[in-house]
Amino acid sequence: MGKRLSFFRRHLRTWVQICFAALTNGYAAGFAKGTIYKGSTKLFCVPGLNCYSCPGALGSCPIGSFQAVIASRNYQFTFYVTGFLLFFGALLGRFVCGWLCPFGLVQDLLHKIPFVKKLRKLPGDRWLRFLKYVILVGFVIVLPLTVLDIVGQGQPWFCKYICPSGTLFAGIPLVASNPALQSALGWLFNWKVAVLVVLLLLSVVVYRPFCRYLCPLGAIYGLFNPVALYRFRIDAQKCTQCGACQKACPMDIPVHTTPNSLECIRCGKCKAACPHGAICSTLQRAHGTNVKPV
Repeated sequence: MGKRLSFFRRHLRTWVQICFAALTNGYAAGFAKGTIYKGSTKLFCVPGLNCYSCPGALGSCPIGSFQAVIASRNYQFTFYVTGFLLFFGALLGRFVCGWLCPFGLVQDLLHKIPFVKKLRKLPGDRWLRFLKYVILVGFVIVLPLTVLDIVGQGQPWFCKYICPSGTLFAGIPLVASNPALQSALGWLFNWKVAVLVVLLLLSVVVYRPFCRYLCPLGAIYGLFNPVALYRFRIDAQKCTQCGACQKACPMDIPVHTTPNSLECIRCGKCKAACPHGAICSTLQRAHGTNVKPV
């Protein structure tokens, strides 16, 4: 019993990811029939990058929903989606990325595959991390608002040209089960499959390349990490600057100096690795007398 409990604790985050992915993509009939669920729950967003067009999706992706509204000729701003992102960002920050995003789960599982040499980060990591902010501003906001068709309608540029989650969970299943779609495939589908394949292969070698460098949803939530209700704190009296937290961190963050980095997905591996118990969250009672929240 003790071994089972220990196993469950060690893999708690993975189980939460699996359960949440199954819960938010639980429309099994969609996968069987190759159709999209259009029930009332689709009016609401889910926290992670969960494609609206996934045959099993019961909710909507906040990034896709945001683009759909601002690209419309009838609307200019979406108060609901913006409020949704502000709420989850202020509450959890990038905890959503680490625990509640289906595509994050896929990357985590792929990274468990043995490889000759795992990379802590890609060359140029310092600059590559800014790409997700460029994509957020350019592909999610500016292009849908400014590049319009003849009737004044924009396009969901990120979903259409980049999003690997949509390709994996929506594009490929729908194409596989609909012969009519197969005959209409063109360069765009091939491009998105190529983006997906590159990211999946990279995920074996480097931890979460999409989350690190390209995800606009992670960029939004990351901005809230320093001020979110759920944050990490360092007990300065216990911390010896040994660096064990950074060695354990799959995102290669120096947690002892920046516990609330914009890149932190709150996986908790730093807390588990700290030999002195110097890292705690704002939801835990601090035992030290000199705690640094940021």
